[in-house]
Amino acid sequence: MYIEPEKLKGFLLDSGLVKEDDIKDAEEEIKEDKKFKNIGEYLVAIEKIAEDELRRIEAYILGIPYIDVGEEKLTKEILNIIPEPIARKHNIIAFKQNPDSLEVAMIDTDDLAAIGFISKKTGLKILPRLTSTKSLKQALVSYQKSLKADLGEIIKTEMGSIKETESIEDLKKAAEDVPVVRIVDTLLRHAVLQNASDIHMEPNENEFIIRYRVDGILHDAMTLPKKSASSITARIKVLSNLKLDEKRLPQDGRFKMDIDREQVSFRVSVLPTYYGEKTVMRTLREGGGHFTLESLGFHGVALERIHSAMKQKTGLILTTGPTGSGKTTTLYTVLDLLNTPEVNVSTIEDPIEYQIKRINQTQVKAKIGFTFSEGLRSLVRQDPDIIMVGEIRDGETASLAVNAALTGHLVLSTLHTNSAAGTIPRLIDMGTEPFILVSTLKVIIGQRLVRKLGPKKEKYTLSKSALDNLEKHANLDVVLTALKKESIVSDKATWKTISFYRPKATKNDDGYKGRLGIYEVLEITDTIRNMIIEGKTTEEISKQGQKEDMMTMLEDGIFKAVQGLTTIEEILRVVSE
Repeated sequence: MYIEPEKLKGFLLDSGLVKEDDIKDAEEEIKEDKKFKNIGEYLVAIEKIAEDELRRIEAYILGIPYIDVGEEKLTKEILNIIPEPIARKHNIIAFKQNPDSLEVAMIDTDDLAAIGFISKKTGLKILPRLTSTKSLKQALVSYQKSLKADLGEIIKTEMGSIKETESIEDLKKAAEDVPVVRIVDTLLRHAVLQNASDIHMEPNENEFIIRYRVDGILHDAMTLPKKSASSITARIKVLSNLKLDEKRLPQDGRFKMDIDREQVSFRVSVLPTYYGEKTVMRTLREGGGHFTLESLGFHGVALERIHSAMKQKTGLILTTGPTGSGKTTTLYTVLDLLNTPEVNVSTIEDPIEYQIKRINQTQVKAKIGFTFSEGLRSLVRQDPDIIMVGEIRDGETASLAVNAALTGHLVLSTLHTNSAAGTIPRLIDMGTEPFILVSTLKVIIGQRLVRKLGPKKEKYTLSKSALDNLEKHANLDVVLTALKKESIVSDKATWKTISFYRPKATKNDDGYKGRLGIYEVLEITDTIRNMIIEGKTTEEISKQGQKEDMMTMLEDGIFKAVQGLTTIEEILRVVSE
């Protein structure tokens, strides 16, 4: 779908949605990065403009109506006019049938082959309407909702043929039985459909509970009879190449599946419990990444500091936070941006979560003695320019990473700490000498993930007591200055006039959809280097960072709550955790 660049540029400026400086930056960026077709795509990627706003402008330029098909009530009869495989392959969905025509929503209205095929199949005139990717994905879920109900019936009917088994031969047979295969396939597909990050399969005394973690929160998905546990676990072990006869020790594995033409990896952990083996699977979209730092939620001074550190030829860049805080995604995004033909990039990981082209990725194998430290020793002999260490877990790996950064390499890694400033004493506790640490550390990113508000939300203003309470935990003046500097609010805005947002929840929807990061980025300045040498505390270093324009995670969260991306309640819940 081609639109003249100058025409798109003109309409974007006339709309008032973006500034001229943003347009100029976008034009420069797409010259260097060929993955963006036009400035509109780039502006959507860095969240300067919403995709549906861009699509509305494109529809206006092309003279084609725009439709938010995700908001349409789609009947099964209308939906099934276009078979699901065709709808997904061509990103096209039927939403309204007239006596002699069919209105369809599309991402690319120039897909004449799809339009011609559907016209021939239905005998109707096809009226294309432009829609957004997000809107179309919401509509495509309508196919799966009916599918989910149908497969729920299959699970009920097939369960009767499943027996509790213990012998290896019976388990092997059960793992390949059609009922078990179909049930496991159903559970995995539903998890991917619901964007679950993890699948928990937990045996209890009388039942087998399936739970999905969606947007960071666990939900019960299904309860199956206890007798199905051994067969379902056996099926997952077979897929993951794990030992069927080992039930006393934990096992880890991995497998891939094609789900709706998307390849998904499942990272598997099996752990013996009192009532049987519990299985947890992490879902990982293949080719994950391709984010920008802006789309992850970095902005302002924090964004500038990361870009500055990435331009260095040597040094250490760390992302920190608890398990499940998005550290790996941040690390892969930085790595993806650094990955150019001019440099040799090598990684040592456990596990390799995403495969990235032109990067040499190595998997840790602790069972045979191939640890992070051993892998890192070998990597520095491979003439790398950039090294990524999946995680610094011990003093030896910390020492090797710091020395690699000291001897001409840019090193990226993660660490489990509660804050950016808390990373420094943690590394010193691991045996890293402070004088070596200050020579290598560039920036430390502390982060958490919060639930993102869905499209249905309402505005409100905080009461004086709520603002006073917030002021006890965050510097609201710093947040207000940043909001004004980045033109999120007007120069005359005050906290009394600034709006926040809360979700409009329904029976089946809590009003949140997806997650985003909140961050604090500590730059290791000369003052902070001196404080590290002097042995200053975490709190003292953090306060100095704030004096040097570091927004804390809570303050960054408040900034994003004003943007309508999340809520104050969600920020406080996550930061207090």
